[in-house]
Order: sequence, then structure tokens, then C-alpha cells
Amino acid sequence: MLDASDFAAIWLTLKLATLVTLLLLLFGTPLAWWLARTRSRAKRVVGALVALPLVLPPTVIGFYLLLAMGPNGPLGQLTGALGLGTLAFTFTGLVIASVFYSLPFVVQPLQNAFEAIGERPLEVAATLRAGQWDTFWSVVVPLARPGFVTGAILGFAHTIGEFGVVLMIGGNIPDKTRVVSTQIYDHVEAMEYAQAHWLAGGMLVFSFVVLLTLYTLYPQSMRGTQR
Repeated sequence: MLDASDFAAIWLTLKLATLVTLLLLLFGTPLAWWLARTRSRAKRVVGALVALPLVLPPTVIGFYLLLAMGPNGPLGQLTGALGLGTLAFTFTGLVIASVFYSLPFVVQPLQNAFEAIGERPLEVAATLRAGQWDTFWSVVVPLARPGFVTGAILGFAHTIGEFGVVLMIGGNIPDKTRVVSTQIYDHVEAMEYAQAHWLAGGMLVFSFVVLLTLYTLYPQSMRGTQR
């Protein structure tokens, strides 16, 4: 059965995934819109940077983020100068690392949804003298709803399943950076297989339900994420 440390890890994981998903939607939406609309030569470079977490080992991303957040890294020096200390092995550092690691799982579905809208709805809105902001919220967002739902759920689920980046940036500090994936690792190391089964089985069921729901409700959107 699960004990207090397991429930603490579950709560921290849900807190992390919720915050990361909100941040990804906030910052990923304008980025996805730019990627869908721009004709700049930088589009391919930016798109490749966004997609890097899909091909790089999580430990590689975690290693370079750890260097950046360390006392000698640019981000670490900035936070140190502001009196905030370093971000490594803190919950805040874990959030920043998770945003980078889960970025393509939110940006790519949104970009695909924005591209699928086409020019016609925007042209109609322009003929009705709708401003860009009004057009985006009244036309683009409703039409791109499947992309928002898919991106939010995938970003949330992917953050819950993190391990390599979490371990590199957050370590394994109880009640601060110990999430479900590292808690499972601890149980396995201690040969506590019953507890590991409860947590691992829960994550397995959760992941399957998430994917089954998305493939059922938005099959076209899910195909778009596999391009």
C-alpha cells in the first residue's frame, strides 16, 4: 500500500504538472502562433529547437540546464545577483526544467491546430473589421480548441512521467523535489516492489487513459502530433 511519502510525491507531481501546463499554454501559444504564421527563415531553426526534447536524452537536457542554473551559469549568476540563490535542486528549478522538456508536447499540437485553420476565417474576420486580438480570441481559439486540449493533456501527462530531467535538476529531496518517478526509483532500489507496483501501475493506467481519451475525442489532432 501507499504510505505518506508516496502521497507527498503524488501531490508534488500533480502540483508540478499543473503549474508547468499553465506556463506552457501561456508561453507556448504565442510561440506556436508565430511558427504557424511566420515566413521567416528562422522558423526552421526555432522549430528544431522546440523539438529537441523529442530526440535528446533527458539527462543531456538536465545536464545543460543544471550548468545554466548553477552558481557559474548565466541563469545562476542572474538569480544570485537578484538575491534568489541558485535554482538547482529547488521546486522552481524543477518547474523551469520541466517547461523546457515538455515544450514540444504543447507547442506542436497548437501549431498544427493553428495551421489547420487556414486563411479564410481570418480574412472573413478582417472584412468585418475585427482587430487582431479580437480575431484571435473569437475565431482562432474556438477553431483551435482540439489543439489546446491535446497540448494541455499531453503536456500535463508528459510532465508527470519525467525522470531524467527531474533527477538532474531537482535531485530527490523529500517534499521538495521528489516526484512519483523518483519515488518509484527509490522503492525499486530498496526492493520495495509492492509500493513500486502501486505507483507504477497507477502511472500506467493514467497514461493509457489519457492516450485513449485523446485518440477517441481528437483522432485527427493526435495524428498531427506524429508528423
